[in-house]
Amino acid sequence: MADFFKMAEKDRIEKKIRIMHTTDVHGALFSHDFIENGPARGALSRVYAFVCRERERYPDALVLLDGGDVLQGQPTAYYYNFVETQSPHLVADVMNHMRYDALCIGNHDLEMGHAVYDRFVSQCRFPVLAANLVDEHTGKPYFKPYTVLERQGVRIAVLGLITSAIPHWVPKDQWRGMAVQDMVDAASRWVAYIQEHERPDVLVGLFHSGWDGGIVTEAFSENVSCRIAHEVDGLDVICYGHDHQKHVEVVTNKVGRKVYCVGLWSLATSVSVIDVTLHYAEGRLTGKKIRARIQNVMYETDPAVYEFERKYADASALIASYVNQRIGCFERAIHSQDAYFGSSAFIDLIHDMQLKISGADVSFAAPLTFDTVIHKGDIYIRDMFHLYKYENMICVLALRGSEIKGILEMSYGLWTDRMQTPEDHIMKMAPLLDHGRRLGFVNLAFNFDSAAGIRYTVDVTRPEGERIQIESMSDGRPFHPDTVYQVVTNSYRAYGGGELFTRGAGLDHDELQRRILRISEKDIRYHFIEYIRRREHVRAEAMGHWRFVPEEWADEACRRDRAILFGNYESNDDETHCGKDC
Repeated sequence: MADFFKMAEKDRIEKKIRIMHTTDVHGALFSHDFIENGPARGALSRVYAFVCRERERYPDALVLLDGGDVLQGQPTAYYYNFVETQSPHLVADVMNHMRYDALCIGNHDLEMGHAVYDRFVSQCRFPVLAANLVDEHTGKPYFKPYTVLERQGVRIAVLGLITSAIPHWVPKDQWRGMAVQDMVDAASRWVAYIQEHERPDVLVGLFHSGWDGGIVTEAFSENVSCRIAHEVDGLDVICYGHDHQKHVEVVTNKVGRKVYCVGLWSLATSVSVIDVTLHYAEGRLTGKKIRARIQNVMYETDPAVYEFERKYADASALIASYVNQRIGCFERAIHSQDAYFGSSAFIDLIHDMQLKISGADVSFAAPLTFDTVIHKGDIYIRDMFHLYKYENMICVLALRGSEIKGILEMSYGLWTDRMQTPEDHIMKMAPLLDHGRRLGFVNLAFNFDSAAGIRYTVDVTRPEGERIQIESMSDGRPFHPDTVYQVVTNSYRAYGGGELFTRGAGLDHDELQRRILRISEKDIRYHFIEYIRRREHVRAEAMGHWRFVPEEWADEACRRDRAILFGNYESNDDETHCGKDC
């Protein structure tokens, strides 16, 4: 009998693995921010130092994953996407050096176009996943749907899925040859397939889709990680991203099993750490214990950070040389926060560029950075990342006057509240997630489009849908609801992003695509750089083509709400740092 218990004890085995996850890195590779020309909040070099220490603790038991959106954000990515295209892609080189085991492609990666991400994927020494992006002709996955890793004899399957919203944000040419399947349906099919054919000990969902909410239409839901955790049985862990929200939750799914879910902030400021302890008896898996947490790496100072950055010093020098190219001179500073309170030099410069580049009648644009300033004086390529954050294309569409008004009604409905007394807020605000200590916009500011090429007022005492009064075209010609105008905007908006051109204009997605007349080959930032180079000296001024009314209420309300949102506001327009006479 004693020998039997010895054998039984011997047959019981415990194994431990550690899964680590980054997401939404957005080109934040180094501790230098090439846009701000100063220290970066997060960096993969700091992640690398943390991962190196953990690999010493778990030499044969560590898995490193990334949830996508690595190819957009910092000039580190932009330079190797579009400028230095003959060298190995820096992001692929860095992630190979860090020994990533898998990556799920993100929507901003696809926005870069086939030439960029096909090259990137070909250079990655790890699988790039997306089970619900399939060949539009064969129905087979365009990328690998999943991968199976082995650590200490433990089989770990990793399933990649991307938000189903891609067709409603990204121009078709950027992902031509593919079809996008519903993410929840794909999760259900592939989890069942992996369980049957791979029989993993641990099944991880690596998702580029936020926790919940976002844009929800009849055609798609943007953020479905929570829904999959509840509805799709078989997943042990979900590592997700896209919404840039730090979140750890244990979900009990529809059959009573626990699913451990972790989401992260963006820009390589933190890392998911998921510890899985597995128990085996007589060669069979008998139990699992999982713990998940988030590790902040913003203050990582291990020498490995600097070793990593020295390895890529030549690449950093090339990027710095590129972004520090002078392209012109601004005769005055421009502030994005001005854009929320009336016609502003910041947004009207974008409008002016879009109208001149495209020859359209009407321009739509929003502040893509919540609060930034481009200072008076010399302007460099790095400043263009403040002016225009994303690599969208320029799109021109045919829209009726009534549809233009509908877009503006929806936009200002997202942005402004209804004033019923002079003391009311003019901005639509609510407590932010930092325990309600301050107020912020209820909705995303990059959907707060204004228009140029027309003159209009916004009556903030009227209910939503009845606020916009379009007086005329900007040159004084009449504006007619039934006239078809050429409208310029970015590709995200033209393909349905933010729903302003679908719900606002009353167009379904297919009809919206039929309205597109032309789209630029190069991104908007490229065209803005060339626009400023040609002009050399730029005096950006507000066009004064729209205003809030009644002004006796709106002006004071704007001052109050500006102080709430941004604090004291002081312009430094008197300072100048031009290398040439302005």
